Amino acid sequence: MNQVLRYITIASFVALAACTKKPAPATVIVPVNLLKISPKAVSYFDNYPATTTALSQVNLLAQVQGYITGIYFKEGSHVKKGEKLYEIDRRIYQANYDAAVANLKVADGNLTQAQQDADRYEYLNSYNAVAKQLYDHAVIALQNAKNQVKAADEAVKSARASLAYAIITAPFDGTIGLSQVKTGNFVTPGSTVLNTISTDDPIAVDFVINEKQLPRFEKLAKSKADKVDSLFTILLPDNTLYPHTGKISVIDRAVDPQTGSITIRLVFPNPDYFLRAGMSCVVRVHNQDTAPQLVLPGKAVVEQMGEYFVFTAKDSVITTKEDSSKGLPGKKTLVASQKKVVVGQTIGGNIIIKSGIKVGDRIVVDGVQALHEGVPITTSNKLPAAGGRGGK
Repeated sequence: MNQVLRYITIASFVALAACTKKPAPATVIVPVNLLKISPKAVSYFDNYPATTTALSQVNLLAQVQGYITGIYFKEGSHVKKGEKLYEIDRRIYQANYDAAVANLKVADGNLTQAQQDADRYEYLNSYNAVAKQLYDHAVIALQNAKNQVKAADEAVKSARASLAYAIITAPFDGTIGLSQVKTGNFVTPGSTVLNTISTDDPIAVDFVINEKQLPRFEKLAKSKADKVDSLFTILLPDNTLYPHTGKISVIDRAVDPQTGSITIRLVFPNPDYFLRAGMSCVVRVHNQDTAPQLVLPGKAVVEQMGEYFVFTAKDSVITTKEDSSKGLPGKKTLVASQKKVVVGQTIGGNIIIKSGIKVGDRIVVDGVQALHEGVPITTSNKLPAAGGRGGK
């Protein structure tokens, strides 16, 4: 009896296992939308982070010491070359100059007297009517008087320069910054920075390129291509387009061997002084390549570990076990095939494909997120268009 019960129990477990065994999963066919790729002409810009910089910039330093007695400009304003900016207490320098001028006049008087004495002794010496020693002394005194005049004249020049240095003027047209000193501050020559002034029209824009791009910019610098409208433009920090176009001014002397990069300097007109040195912006270089390009929606491109892929539709034949057992031919179907591509510039929601696919390929543009290599796909059920790269 126990043995019969054991058989019944075993049979029950077998029956239960048979009932709970899952059927073999059916092949999943993923609905997708396809795009047959064809080349087309595109117009786009290559973008580079950039910084505005002044073509000339200097720190204003005091060249004489003293107290600041006057400030004659508005901070942050445009100033003209030679415009008076600061004044240092001039009284002592004015007094030194007046004294030097007076000494020069005394030296001139002594020279006149020495010249008269020398002329007189020369006349007497021609008739041997004066001792030779007195004549020699007169000639020496004349030369000394001339040297004293030269020394006094140099002293006047030095005093005049010191007096002039008490007035600090703009070395060139430009924008002046915030004053580092106030009226009444004591300044020391060569060490006290009064202010900074920089040129503002035109203004430079510096950006860095990879050395592989250098030949392109060398050609642009040497050719007349910079006359093409909008070849060089900039986007301002608020993402608005600056209204003036620029041109290449300088390509830096050497490539940085550590980074493989080199600096390019553009020059832009700045008549309204809108651009300020140190601003961040984006240089846009209009691409002049007129050859048709392969362009895909960005959502069709999948990024994986820094590499880019797309899925193409490939004709294939799938033969099931049932078809094989019945001797039936397989069914024609589409399968997804993953292709590695090299991407180029992004243009709005689209992206240029440099290599990896060819004209006529059918590219999956919707449903990419559900695909892997070799999975069957269908276009029978049209999907709603998805946004974003990689089907996101």
